[in-house]
Amino acid sequence: MRTQPSVLALAGSLFIGCSTASEAPDPESATASTEVMLEESQPFGEVITAERGGFIPEGVEYDMTHNRILTGSLTEGSIFQLHPDGSLTTIVTDPDLISSVGIEVDELRNRLLVANADRSVFEGNTAGQAMLGVYDLQNGTRIAMVDLAATIDPLPVEAAFFANDVAVDDNGTAYVTDTRMNVIYRVGNNYEASVLHQFHDGQGPNGIVVHPSGYLLVARGDELWKVPIAEPAAATPVVLPEEIPGQDGMVWSVGRLAIVSNSGNRVVALTSTDAWATADLDSVATYETQATTAAVVDDDVYVVHPHFGDGLPPSVTRVEFQ
Repeated sequence: MRTQPSVLALAGSLFIGCSTASEAPDPESATASTEVMLEESQPFGEVITAERGGFIPEGVEYDMTHNRILTGSLTEGSIFQLHPDGSLTTIVTDPDLISSVGIEVDELRNRLLVANADRSVFEGNTAGQAMLGVYDLQNGTRIAMVDLAATIDPLPVEAAFFANDVAVDDNGTAYVTDTRMNVIYRVGNNYEASVLHQFHDGQGPNGIVVHPSGYLLVARGDELWKVPIAEPAAATPVVLPEEIPGQDGMVWSVGRLAIVSNSGNRVVALTSTDAWATADLDSVATYETQATTAAVVDDDVYVVHPHFGDGLPPSVTRVEFQ
């Protein structure tokens, strides 16, 4: 997932510490609960292929609390759990969720954050949308639906929107990229939105992660940008060790920033010794079918293959770094 490592460790400790004694369940309920636990404790294989196609999961995330892989859907909007055997369970159904793109699990607050867009914007028929859906991680009920596009003032005549990815910091503030408007939105714990930063040229922002030192790292085409949260106007491109074309989703993995290159069919892992003014090449993993973003399961990185145009069932694949 895209949350920084310190948050992940704390989330795990909080989850373990919240166990309390309760009355013994009846045998039938106990058996059902055991079956669910056994199913969810199954290890994830190298490749998990969904039981059906057509839902096009552009985003993927690992929910540590429930040990499950979640995906979005460009065509159906819903959030699904992808089980180890490829079966799907609907976790979130919301008529206002048009195209779920990037998703982020916030275990500390029991939330699932969803970048809510409309993929038809790329067909030129609509202005698209940029919203942030917030849902209860346990039961999928909606907590908030934040209209990010409403923060653009003045609104350009030919404005178009596409909420793409979302990240959350230690305080619960969310940051959402809008690829068409070339902006990063900020959403506080009160679910009031504002524009954190607008880029005035170049490709629109895509993948985004939060660094615990107080800045964002944002994918923009072939470039990676550092955006200080307290001074976003001071945003600068990171000097990369090599060209990384088609940068899409990004995740933190064992101290490295793993960037999915959706046009290069590889995941590039970077480190930095100068607060991400520059980056060093750590390792590279390759895969065959186009992927968009990744999820971290323990120390493993899984990429999602949406199958945009061929209708085949999507899948997630564990990649090996060399």
